Amino acid sequence: MKKIILIFFILSVSLILFGLLTESENYQKYIGFGVLILFFIVFPLFSYHRWKDKKMKDYYLNSENLKKFRENSDL
Repeated sequence: MKKIILIFFILSVSLILFGLLTESENYQKYIGFGVLILFFIVFPLFSYHRWKDKKMKDYYLNSENLKKFRENSDL
């Protein structure tokens, strides 16, 4: 999964840079496709990869988690 994310990230950054550095008439399309790949493929894949093994219950603000927070915050 990390390699796929890295490949798409490099592809999107290279498309954006190619669009910015060349003087072709379709430079806006290269920049646009790079941005689309970045925001609709790379960021969702990265978010899924980072959050797939997490328990959402650990992030809820309930009385049990508030007690843990208060106990751990004493300096």
